[in-house]
Amino acid sequence: MKLTNAADTATQALPMRLFRGAQDRRHAQRVQEQLELVEAGLIEHLGFASDVADAPARYLMEAGGKRIRPMLTLLTSELGTGPNELVRRAAQAVEMTHLASLYHDDVMDDAKLRRGVPAAQTVWSNSVAILAGDLLFARASSLVSGMGEEAILLQAQTFERLCLGQLHETVGPREGDDPIAHYIQVLADKTGALIATAARMGVMFGEAAAEYADPVTEYGERIGVAFQLVDDVIDLSPKKEATGKRAGTDLRAGVATLPVLLLRRRAENGDAAASELLARIDAGVARIAAGEDPALLDAEVEALREHEVTRETEAEAKRWASEAVAQLDALPKSSVRRALERMADSIVNREG
Repeated sequence: MKLTNAADTATQALPMRLFRGAQDRRHAQRVQEQLELVEAGLIEHLGFASDVADAPARYLMEAGGKRIRPMLTLLTSELGTGPNELVRRAAQAVEMTHLASLYHDDVMDDAKLRRGVPAAQTVWSNSVAILAGDLLFARASSLVSGMGEEAILLQAQTFERLCLGQLHETVGPREGDDPIAHYIQVLADKTGALIATAARMGVMFGEAAAEYADPVTEYGERIGVAFQLVDDVIDLSPKKEATGKRAGTDLRAGVATLPVLLLRRRAENGDAAASELLARIDAGVARIAAGEDPALLDAEVEALREHEVTRETEAEAKRWASEAVAQLDALPKSSVRRALERMADSIVNREG
């Protein structure tokens, strides 16, 4: 079965970019074929007899996505005997968990768009979107329940970290906390944890050597943080075709991304230019929250995009990706290891 939704182009191209050479291309073909089986399984597992549940539960899956997590599960399984039924089930479970978290995140953030389509709560309601996410969490747990005690515990621990990350983001740093360290920990919990689990499950169910489990887990967590830091930069991009949304969407919504946090730290340390730009941003965000036109922050978005703090964010993303690749030193040199290295590189150099 071929991929038929908006994930097609990016998902089908990525395996070929990760594997090179004749031997590598055979790996790429197998990963692509297995990814199509995973996609078919997602369609099956997200079907509900009730029409009330079926449409909302399928909504974000059908909107597409890069399928980074299931692809990573398939890739790390190649360190052992390769994909099998349990590997595919693990890949489906991590993607369903990810999709479920998106429903909840969009309600928490009052997001208007997700993957180029209206966010689920704008189509139905907050309650329906939350319950749709709960249904996906339940289906993911059902899949994992037959995969052994270790998998069940790993799924539960990952779910806990997703919730803690969202809670800490919602509450914000407490007095005395370093806002930047707090932000990075939120990224590690909300994004890194699940990508780490995706990588670990590939080793577990691909019958790879047990000593590979911890290195790929650390790799996954770090590329998850790098992924989100790159998103902070992409948010400021004027390339609408790459982002699928207006430049500065997070900024206009008052989201404290790393460029803003770095700008605020400079202002607190006496940087007058940073203080002036930050004051303009804060005033604009307040006016937008009061109902004024979001376009009034266009100049500030451009100024932040060109500011040194955005270059610092790019450098920080690359540092996390470099640390991720360093974890792979524990793996044997192989086409799979090279593919994982290229995945980290593709994450920090993407434009959307």
